[in-house]
Amino acid sequence: MAESDDIKVFNVSDVKDFVFAALNAVHVREDVAKLVTEGLLSASIRGVDSHGIRLLPHYMAAVESGRINPDPQYKFERTASATGVFDADNTFGHAVGIEAIRKSMVMAREAGAGLVAVCNSSHCGTSAFFALEAAKNDFIGLAFTHANALLNTPNSTRPFFGLNPIAMAVPCEDEEPFCYDSAPSVITWNKLLQLCQEGLDAPPYSGADKTGTPTNDPNVITQLLPIGGYKGFGLAMMVDIICGLLTGMSVGRDIPDMYNTPLSQKRHLGQFYVAIKIDTFQPLKIFRERVKKLLDDVRNEPKRNVDGEIMVPGDPEKRAARRRLKDGIPINKDNINVFKAIAGKYNIKSIE
Repeated sequence: MAESDDIKVFNVSDVKDFVFAALNAVHVREDVAKLVTEGLLSASIRGVDSHGIRLLPHYMAAVESGRINPDPQYKFERTASATGVFDADNTFGHAVGIEAIRKSMVMAREAGAGLVAVCNSSHCGTSAFFALEAAKNDFIGLAFTHANALLNTPNSTRPFFGLNPIAMAVPCEDEEPFCYDSAPSVITWNKLLQLCQEGLDAPPYSGADKTGTPTNDPNVITQLLPIGGYKGFGLAMMVDIICGLLTGMSVGRDIPDMYNTPLSQKRHLGQFYVAIKIDTFQPLKIFRERVKKLLDDVRNEPKRNVDGEIMVPGDPEKRAARRRLKDGIPINKDNINVFKAIAGKYNIKSIE
């Protein structure tokens, strides 16, 4: 993305240093701060700006107000050969998610699969961050999280379930892992907030107002519409069962809102992580080669529009990552000004 009056591009290394310094300034423990920094950078590098570094000010405020614990005392209990429960002690979801998927991989090496239920967590950013951690280590990775009620219930005026995403990442020969990461809605809530910030309309039939009536005005959208109607709604319910009921956390409308509840209130979110050891089913190299063939076969399907592209999930993010690792991360002027204010307040070096 070219620079303009509204957007500047910053070196990835400089952005990383700034984010880590900012978290350090609010006394986030070093190992936690490193993983949160990696999680935010991962989203921004892959072009998922809604869940990237723009959320840093919110997280810092949540630490200072007491919602997020900057110095957690983790508790992990292995409950069977392939299962465990991980108490996050109300820290960053980014940090505990990586710790949990790593526990899943340890169990998977022994038992063929590892499943970890996380309790007492907080917002974790993109679920792809955790699934990709498994895939980069030659496991199939699955990641789930629930969230506060923002997904319209079909034929209701209000939401019940959250925009509960599902992520899957799979190792692939000769290219970055395949990765699917999506909420059961057309856009995410953080994407909606980004559209409001940038003065842009929401996509048609992606949101609804307080009466449940569809609208593309991001300023009056109070809930997002599920993909495929009741099908997307059903996916959200499945995730809430796994991440809420199975972890002992709240579900549905009982989950505290990320933005509209006091930042002193802990959210007690649940997440669920799975690692599958591929060679307990198929030889790893053959599997990786077949994944690559599958992706290429889809991309080479007949085109309806010869000037367009056929892509598989994750292709846009791979393209963005290649570009941004080389050229830098674009940041709009509003976020630049916020980051400069943070640098001034905490006496740290700003991005430049």
